[in-house]
Amino acid sequence: MRIDDTDLDRNTQTSLNSIYEGLNWLDLPWDEFYRQSERLELHRQFAYDLLAKGLAYRDFTPANSGEERSQAEAQWLCNPEMRSLTEAESVRRAGNGEPFVIRFRVNREPGYELTFDDAVYGKQTKLTNDVEDFALLRSNGIPTYHLASCADDIDLKITHIIRGQDHLTNTFKHLLLFQGAGASMPTFAHLPLLIAPDGAKLSKRKHGPVVSVMTYRDNGFLPSAYINFLSLLGWSPKDNREQMSLDELTNAFSFEGVNRSNAVVNFSDADPIDPKALWLNAQHLRSMPVEKLVPLVRRTLEEHHLQPFGDEAFFTKVVDTIRTRFSTLLDFPLRGRPYFADNFPMEAQALAKLDVPGARELLRELADRLEANPEFSEASVESDLRKLGEERGVKAGVLINASRAALTGQAAGPGAFAVFACIGRERTLARLRKV
Repeated sequence: MRIDDTDLDRNTQTSLNSIYEGLNWLDLPWDEFYRQSERLELHRQFAYDLLAKGLAYRDFTPANSGEERSQAEAQWLCNPEMRSLTEAESVRRAGNGEPFVIRFRVNREPGYELTFDDAVYGKQTKLTNDVEDFALLRSNGIPTYHLASCADDIDLKITHIIRGQDHLTNTFKHLLLFQGAGASMPTFAHLPLLIAPDGAKLSKRKHGPVVSVMTYRDNGFLPSAYINFLSLLGWSPKDNREQMSLDELTNAFSFEGVNRSNAVVNFSDADPIDPKALWLNAQHLRSMPVEKLVPLVRRTLEEHHLQPFGDEAFFTKVVDTIRTRFSTLLDFPLRGRPYFADNFPMEAQALAKLDVPGARELLRELADRLEANPEFSEASVESDLRKLGEERGVKAGVLINASRAALTGQAAGPGAFAVFACIGRERTLARLRKV
C-alpha cells in the first residue's frame, strides 16, 4: 500500500480514512505500507541525479514556478532560454536564492519516438516533440506526481503499473524517467474508465455517494459480492461466469479479458446502487456457507437493536431459510423483522388474506390443534393444517396464505411450513390467536 499524498490540496485525512475503511471492509490487507510524503528526500535525490546527468535543468522563469501552465500556453513544450543555461549559470542563480523548477530535458531530435506495449491497449507510440519538458520538482521542493510515482516505483521494484486509461499519455513521460534512471521497465496496463449512465466520468464532486465503497457497505452488501461486481466492470473471464469468489477471480484474471471500452455504472438519482451489483449480492448471500453469513446477520441485527430468537442452531436455521428471499444484509432486520421481533408491520396484501371470510376463525382453530399436537415440525404443521381444511371444506391455500400473513405480516416469503418452523411454536400460537 502506497499513499500518494504529495498533492497537498487533495490530501485530507477524510480521504485517507475512506481508503483504509474501504480496504478493511473488503478484507484486502497489505503487508507493506508507504507514504510518499515521508519519502521526499528520495524523490528530490532522483531529480538532482537527473540534473547531474544533464537529463534535467533548472527553470527560473517566474511563470514556470508551478507544474501546470495556463491554457494560453497549452502548446508550450520548453523554454529555450532556460533549457540552454550553462551549468555554471544555473548553479550561480540557484546559489543566489532564485526560485526554480526542475524540468526533464526531453529529447528534441526530429523523429525521436517513445514506444511501449500496453497490456490492454497494445503498442503505443509518441514523438518526443509532442511531449513538453515536464516539471519534476516544484519551486517549494515538493515533487510532482510524475517524479514521486516513478521514483517510488523504481525504489520499490514495482513490476506492474495498472491504472486508469486517462493516465495512458502520462506513461510516455514515465518511460523517460525510467530510462533516465537506467531502471528496468515495468509492465504497463491501462484499464477502462468507470462512467455514469450519461457517459460522464464518475466523479466524487458530481456523483457523490455513487463512487463511495461505503455506500455499498451501508446498503448491506457483502464484501465478496462487491469485489465480484467491481471486477466485472471492464473485465470478463473467458467462460463468461458472473458469480465468482475472490479466489476464482484471482485464478481467472488476465489482461486479455480487459475491455478497451469504458464501463458503465448504472444508477439513478433515486437509487445509487447498480442493479447488477444488487443481483450479484443476492447470489453471494444465498450461496455462501451459512456459518459465514450468520455472524454478519447477527451484527446487522444488533445495529438495528434486534436480537435473534432461540439458540444458535435455531438462529442458523432461520437465517438459512429466509436468505433465499433476500438481496442484502439489510433485508434481515427490515423485510425479515417478523423473524426477530414480535412487532412488525402488516402489508395490505397480507391483510387481504386474513380478511377472506372465515379465515381468522380457522386460524384460531389451527392454533388449538397445533397446541394439542406434541410434535411441532414442518411435516406435523402441514398435516394439521391440511386436515383442518378438509374437515371444514376450505382449500388449504386459504389457510396457508392466512397463516403466512398472521405470522409475518407478509403475503409472500419462504415455504409456508418452513415459516412456522422459523417463528417457533410459542410465537406461532400467539400470532395465530392475535389475529
